[in-house]
Amino acid sequence: MANIVTSFCCVVLAAVVVVYAQRRSQQGARIQYERIGSDVTMQCGSLDNNASVTWKVNGTDVKARRREEGPRLILMEVNMSSNGLYSCFQNPDGQRRDQINLRVGLPPKEPQVTCRSNTYPKGFYCSWHLQHPTYIPTDFEVDVQLNAGWGVVARTEPYQQSKLHNQRPLEVTRDEVHKNRCHVKFPELFSIYPYRVNVTAVNSLGRASNAISFEESSIVKPDPPEKVVAKPIANNARRLEVTWNSPTTWPDVETFPLKYFLRYRPLIRDQWQHVELSDSTSHTITDAYAGKEYIIQLAAKDMEIGTWSDWSVAVHATPWMEEPKPITSTTESDVIPETTPGPPSAAPRVGKPTAACSTLLWSTHLLLACVLLSIM
Repeated sequence: MANIVTSFCCVVLAAVVVVYAQRRSQQGARIQYERIGSDVTMQCGSLDNNASVTWKVNGTDVKARRREEGPRLILMEVNMSSNGLYSCFQNPDGQRRDQINLRVGLPPKEPQVTCRSNTYPKGFYCSWHLQHPTYIPTDFEVDVQLNAGWGVVARTEPYQQSKLHNQRPLEVTRDEVHKNRCHVKFPELFSIYPYRVNVTAVNSLGRASNAISFEESSIVKPDPPEKVVAKPIANNARRLEVTWNSPTTWPDVETFPLKYFLRYRPLIRDQWQHVELSDSTSHTITDAYAGKEYIIQLAAKDMEIGTWSDWSVAVHATPWMEEPKPITSTTESDVIPETTPGPPSAAPRVGKPTAACSTLLWSTHLLLACVLLSIM
């Protein structure tokens, strides 16, 4: 058992040493970025054109389509499988002369940019993303301007720069959670000038830009209402009480009140019913179907500008239902008392025929039947 454990530990240690050595080698290698589908030339250091070298990739022979010209290795129409650590060794002594970490990718295309204010009137944020991957590191440059002639340039590694104009700062900061997002404070409320945001994607293979312009009022969009609760109302089979909170991200609901849009439907139907509410955080549904489960959602919007928020998380509720009355057992007065039958008489009482027999004396057969009945 001890030998097995020792062997296992040796294997793990060897693997760790190999990985460490590879990482050390990559750290000393220079990085070369190339475009997918292109022919790539790698030069072995500063060796002259007559030098003879041998190339390895990740420690093995190069098997990709290639051409070798002195100290140069030319890979044909590279793809993602061409990525790797390339090493060249000078012949005949086999001394390593250079290492190149080849990274294959694509230049960026125009980023998609959106801006939104969910913290009005404090500021807004802008987000961007690439519709197609580049496979290599790509940075973004962000330029935010108020078209009155003042602006700021900010970069994503990391940035917080300001530029003053007429003594009014425009602050741009990087989001700490979302790497492709920045925040901008409104320099003034109710600005009559449009904003312009330009985002440029940049990597070693190229760059591409996209710009959007908007007015302050068009990007105001609150977050959905929070803590939505729906409860039945006792003794009301068609009512539900719905309550909620305004979004915590909305900084001043007193000065900039919100209105709400409530929608609800029973699960058995696809059609929604809607109610628009002004400056209220509760509502009583009065037309619910008795005994049917309902799904309920809310959206929020500034009273004057902007657009509706997304829908809140759906909640479910069922109107109050009267508890069914328990089935009662038979009362004592309805119980038929049980009697223990006595032994049958040995013979009928003489002179005391039953009433049925007295009416059928003219029939001998019926008389006999009555006698038997009396005996039983």
